[in-house]
Amino acid sequence: MGLKLADRPLEPGYRYFERFTPPAESVEKVRGPEPAINPQAQVHDSILGPWCRVGARTSLSETAMGAFSYIVNDSSSAYAEIGKFCSIARDVRINPGNHPTWKAAQHHFSYRAISYELGDEDDQDFFEWRRSHTVTLGHDVWLGHGVTVLPGVTVGTGAVVGAGAVVSKDVAPFTIVGGVPSKPIRERFPKAVQDGLLAIAWWDWDHERLADALDDFRTLDADAFVEKYA
Repeated sequence: MGLKLADRPLEPGYRYFERFTPPAESVEKVRGPEPAINPQAQVHDSILGPWCRVGARTSLSETAMGAFSYIVNDSSSAYAEIGKFCSIARDVRINPGNHPTWKAAQHHFSYRAISYELGDEDDQDFFEWRRSHTVTLGHDVWLGHGVTVLPGVTVGTGAVVGAGAVVSKDVAPFTIVGGVPSKPIRERFPKAVQDGLLAIAWWDWDHERLADALDDFRTLDADAFVEKYA
């Protein structure tokens, strides 16, 4: 399969990884904005923004992850666009493997023929079908422990997905969902506060402005934050 993200233009501070090679030093020693990937992680054909973190035994394939987002241990992501400041817990599956249920055989051999010595080429049309069902996370999304986000789903900015949920439908911004399949529980804020946060778009602030506003992030609730920065 060809590399799909290799030629995408990169914003300042973003890095492309064709295939991650563990550094000599431990990930715990990594400091500063350079993306930090645990030596036990696997990252292939993916883009990571500054301050991104990837945990142990986590795999990323054809995934673009925005600045400050992190995904911790024992998780996986494929064919995904992840916004900035996303918090992804352990044992999360983003766009897990999908199979051609409408065909006579849904087993790997039909599209990974080389591995089974059944053909000279894999079925590239199948993988393009997988890519056409990209998972998209907005900014400041929190995926709890053990969440699964199924192919083609969009999770809006500021949304929360409760632990163990299976997300089969789009999630609106600033909405908390949970369950199998996931269903809306409540909105995090009133509509006016949601609109205010989207207008402020603090996730696009530069590092210095984030630092200047740190006390407000810590002490103000969302309503007061919007009132101050709108």
